Amino acid sequence: MVFCKSLGREVKEEKTMSLNPEAKKEVDKEMIAGVFSDDPSIQFKYASMFNAQKRPVDKIVNSGNVPRYAEFLKMEDSFKLQCVAASILRHVSEKNTKVLIDHGAVQIFVHLLAGATDDYYLHFQVMRALGNVASASIQSRDYVLRCGALTPLLAQFHENNNQIMVGVASWTLSNFCSGMPPPPFRQQVLHRNDESFLLSACCTLHNLSDGSKETIQSFIDAGLVPRIVQLLGNVSPTVIGLALTTILGLTIGDNQQTQVVIESDVLPLLANLLTRNPVIQWKTCWTISNITAGTQEQIQVVLVLSFNIQIKYVVLLFSLLTCLFISSKVTISIGVVSFRYLVEQGCIKPLCDLLVSPDMRIILKCLYGLENILRAGDVEEYSQLIKDAEGLEKIVNLQHHKSKEVSAMALEILETYWKKEDDEQTQQPLK
Repeated sequence: MVFCKSLGREVKEEKTMSLNPEAKKEVDKEMIAGVFSDDPSIQFKYASMFNAQKRPVDKIVNSGNVPRYAEFLKMEDSFKLQCVAASILRHVSEKNTKVLIDHGAVQIFVHLLAGATDDYYLHFQVMRALGNVASASIQSRDYVLRCGALTPLLAQFHENNNQIMVGVASWTLSNFCSGMPPPPFRQQVLHRNDESFLLSACCTLHNLSDGSKETIQSFIDAGLVPRIVQLLGNVSPTVIGLALTTILGLTIGDNQQTQVVIESDVLPLLANLLTRNPVIQWKTCWTISNITAGTQEQIQVVLVLSFNIQIKYVVLLFSLLTCLFISSKVTISIGVVSFRYLVEQGCIKPLCDLLVSPDMRIILKCLYGLENILRAGDVEEYSQLIKDAEGLEKIVNLQHHKSKEVSAMALEILETYWKKEDDEQTQQPLK
């Protein structure tokens, strides 16, 4: 077998050799003697033979070779032999994890995963073996974690861009997280504050947050949600970004799961993020949008909060209104009462002021916001409020905007809600 960083090729070659119909399944004395030889070349020859022929696990265990392979794992001056031993012990871990624990293989696996060697093949075998041991029982899982496997595993997400490796790392971590009671590593995530660890942890959680209800529930059951929310107030922009992306994934769940996020005091922290850079603002708005797609009570919590936090009022208001029409579900569920609440809090004036923005996207969002307000409430009352805020004049002028989308939107609003206005006023730009 050729050992290099071509993980897919190595796995393929390994499978090809293991399917050799002439492969011997018995462990003879010559092979055992070869493995216990003091000659490195003979060690490698017979260890490779064991690896290629994939003998039954019970045959390998009964041969007494497992302690020898554990010794091979320590031979840093013989990398190929390390890789062969790791592959054999990973094979053993699929059927017999106790023998690996008894002979100290788990600690050596952890050392290899945390070491300077970044070979994909070796790390692939190590992570698979650790995942197998952790999945055997709650006691085995906790033993693997006590050996320190979590930190080097998390580093795989932060340092690795190989999708196969990230996939294996995700599978291994899921085995670390499985089972009841929840694993003790949760305390590390909750209480360690050094940035390098947080980056690795957040990157890991981000990779695991696929938006499925099952994954979201596993985050909730492990008690991770409050800590992830807390990280939105971290000093590191990178930590904030990863935590925010993870929370965004958590708000895709059902209403009960979203409520857990809300009860973790996420909204004040989200409000503070609305003054950050555009990428953070957008992800924050998207998260708020997901929350406002929930129950009437959840929507109301967002609305009440938006007018009780002293931050840039127009930015928050604009972001809130943006959220309200990102999803048609939100537009339907927001209800007349909630829109009236927005109007009573003075949202119309800021929206009208932003109609002269040089950014076409902002204009469109404000037009959508005003249209939603008109559609949901007392048209006569709200249209007058828009007119009093000089919004009508601005909408009339927007009929002549260089953007066809803006001009069409402005014309549609005028024809729908100001039919009785003077034709000359609605067809000519006002000075």
